[in-house]
Amino acid sequence: MTENFKDQENEMLDALNSVKEVSVGDTVKGEVLSIQDGKQVIVGIEGAGVEGVIPSRELSTLPFEKIEDIVKVGDVLDLVVISTISDKENGNYLLSKRRLDAKKAWVDIEEKFKNNEIVEGKVTDVVRGGLVVDLGVRGFVPASMITDHYIKDFSEYKGRVLPLKIMEIEPSENRLILSHVAVMNEEKEEARQKRLQELVADEVLTGKVARLTDFGAFVDLGGVDGLVHVSEIAHHHVAKPSDELKVGDEVTVKILSVDPEEGRVSLSMKATQKGPWEKLADEVAVGDVLEGVVKRLTDFGAFVEIFPGVEGLVHISQISHKHIATPHEVLKPGQEVKVKVLDMNPAERRIGLSLKALEEQPEAFVGEKEEETMVYETEEPKTTIADAVQFEEK
Repeated sequence: MTENFKDQENEMLDALNSVKEVSVGDTVKGEVLSIQDGKQVIVGIEGAGVEGVIPSRELSTLPFEKIEDIVKVGDVLDLVVISTISDKENGNYLLSKRRLDAKKAWVDIEEKFKNNEIVEGKVTDVVRGGLVVDLGVRGFVPASMITDHYIKDFSEYKGRVLPLKIMEIEPSENRLILSHVAVMNEEKEEARQKRLQELVADEVLTGKVARLTDFGAFVDLGGVDGLVHVSEIAHHHVAKPSDELKVGDEVTVKILSVDPEEGRVSLSMKATQKGPWEKLADEVAVGDVLEGVVKRLTDFGAFVEIFPGVEGLVHISQISHKHIATPHEVLKPGQEVKVKVLDMNPAERRIGLSLKALEEQPEAFVGEKEEETMVYETEEPKTTIADAVQFEEK
């Protein structure tokens, strides 16, 4: 009897010694014993021999409808002790699962912020000014950091899981500012760099006009914008890119050069088009009558633009049936005229034109005209159309 009593006494002493004290702030494990009225959870604190209470508000950082969605009887939870309870009818301590989860989440988020990592968060609410997201703690994405284009209604984002960049973090103030557009920009830049490495000079591609400036047009080549300088838009003179193009136009371009380090791509549209002299060879023949504009006057004739980028020479001898000393007597720059094609050499970019070939020679001056022409050709050096063009080129 005496020995049995001593054994029982020793067991009781061992049990009492094994019971650990519980203090506010301690992290403990608690087994769910019961769920009361859907309002709180009763747990047994392991190793302490006492019970604690978890109010529903302290169960999760996420919103929920029923406690049973979060825990069930028999679950063992990691908990933090918030305070002691004077009325110990339902337990000795007030416990929280939510606060411990949030503390762990903050540690994880801070580590990812230091490593510049991308995090994922589910959008739990759309509020004025942005999105509320859950990362184990409440985070906020301002409207300006949601996307790179204007959206009036952000309700479509509710329930979506977004990749996010941590912009500001302050656990002591529960402050977590996130950005989705920063992730989008990083992804675009990665795709852009990859695309730049794929582009090769002299390659011919199709793209869409992304934007226009005074000095040219930027064309989207699939994640990379290349510049078509105003001088490379067409073979003819282009005063403003907007005169020829509009945003959204699909165009064919040739890559002139690629500078991956600077991120610059130079393009040409006119390099993919037939030149004006090539088109001339297809569309014009000797004997054709064309309309043109006098562009320049020289001592030996007039240069008339018959197509954009194509000027032909009306030699002074082909301006009028009457003898004239200079083209200025009959013509002026900007004047619209009709001319006949006398000869053409597209390969050398030369075309001879005539005004007088389209005019009838006055009968009353036939003899006089012939005499004047003979005197003119005798007294002055004879200048051919080819000679005039060569002189002009020099």
